[in-house]
Amino acid sequence: MIKPEEVYRIGRLGKPHGIHGEVSFLFDDDVFDRVDAEYLILDIDGILVPFFMEEYRFRTDSTALVKFCDVDTQDRARELTNCDVYFPLALTDDEAPLSLQALVGFRLIDAQTARQVGTIASIDDSTANLLFELEDGTLIPAHDELITHIDPKKRQITIHLPEGILDL
Repeated sequence: MIKPEEVYRIGRLGKPHGIHGEVSFLFDDDVFDRVDAEYLILDIDGILVPFFMEEYRFRTDSTALVKFCDVDTQDRARELTNCDVYFPLALTDDEAPLSLQALVGFRLIDAQTARQVGTIASIDDSTANLLFELEDGTLIPAHDELITHIDPKKRQITIHLPEGILDL
């Protein structure tokens, strides 16, 4: 069974395309193309299920059309509409930098106290200043100068917190 801590969200499936089972895939991270992945993981009713890809082609820089194995009709593709798509952390290239979406679920560790501050629930990139939004709603600046270490294996980020940030 695939565990949530073994994957990270890279997008969502859209509507079927054509009658032969292709489905649109709106992605935030093109890691599936960079590491030449054979499969993607879909959240089917809360269960993470691997789906092997027959082929895919890009429509835009954030949309692809994907044909999954054994999904051969428009009706079968329609069943996958709105499924979240995940990618296994084990297949990510150690040489390549992690995408922002890959950091969701990482634990944030205070560099000064070595204590866990929280877990990253989302990344707010809607402004010029990138922010980690923790599960409790706390916003932490995600500036390169504050981050001292990222450990993908432990799924944690060590950061120098600005004084008083947790008191806000």
